Amino acid sequence: MARSSFQKLKILYVMDYLLKNSDEEHPVSISQLITELETRGIAAERKSIYDDIECLREYGLDIIQSGAGKNSGYYVSQRDFELPELKLLVDSVQCSKFITHKKTMSLIKKIGGLASVHQARQLGRQVYVKNRIKTMNESIYYNVDEIHRGIAENKKIRFHYFEYSVQKERRFRRNGAWYVISPYSLGWDDENYYLVGFDSEAGRIKHFRVDKMADIGVTDEDRDGQESYAALDMAVYARKTFGMFTGEETTVHLRFEKDMVGPVLDRLGRDVMLIPDGEEHFTVRTDVVVSPQFFAWIFGFAGKAQILGPESVVDAMKEQLQRVSERICP
Repeated sequence: MARSSFQKLKILYVMDYLLKNSDEEHPVSISQLITELETRGIAAERKSIYDDIECLREYGLDIIQSGAGKNSGYYVSQRDFELPELKLLVDSVQCSKFITHKKTMSLIKKIGGLASVHQARQLGRQVYVKNRIKTMNESIYYNVDEIHRGIAENKKIRFHYFEYSVQKERRFRRNGAWYVISPYSLGWDDENYYLVGFDSEAGRIKHFRVDKMADIGVTDEDRDGQESYAALDMAVYARKTFGMFTGEETTVHLRFEKDMVGPVLDRLGRDVMLIPDGEEHFTVRTDVVVSPQFFAWIFGFAGKAQILGPESVVDAMKEQLQRVSERICP
């Protein structure tokens, strides 16, 4: 590259250096900028650096001068993301089970690139990934991309669906036959990523864990089930379906001790009606998908929750408890 071409890039290198190396605690001096430019084969005088900084300010970069004279320095103050926001993003990535260890570290490194190198070190100190439970499916990111492509192109997708054996090997359901689904949305529940789509063969909406899908591809067949999906409120669907376990949707009558209001609202939503029942209890009527996960939620209240009806759900809960008690070692 000709020397004049290097000179044309000077202001970009100044901006890049300030973004990467400066913050309020670490201002950059003009001498440092001159030295950085020299390593790139660019000769620069102090006045030209001042001019570049002023141009970058006019461009919109929030460059602040600290100190005066020989002790003066410059740093980028306002960025697209503040440090607390980046820490929140790092926490979200490292706590997400569906993101593999390898991809977690890659994403955290990229998030660090949005801060100065000094702030990035603070992000690195809060990373605790090694022993967290993570998915073993490295292709989940491509799965998500293909699902979004199917939605955007209004096409069905096909995929293999698997579970893990005791040997941690994939075992495909339906003896390896294809699932063909009309994709409509992706949802998050219980730290897992789910595809929600319409199964034409079954004639109803179903959901699938994205990290257990393999060999996803978009077909040439147009999606169907638009009416079923349009009638579906995803927020309500996720609230009714505990752990995304399938089951029969039923209106249940529940009774809780009064100090359980917070957990009940967290699970059932703020719109649920709480009916006082004496001084120490309240009752709720709500629609849920009855499943072992629903019973586990009730059981988790340690006797502070009770299923009042219908009788079929009460009996199912008793049967579930009986099966569990039979498996407890004497």
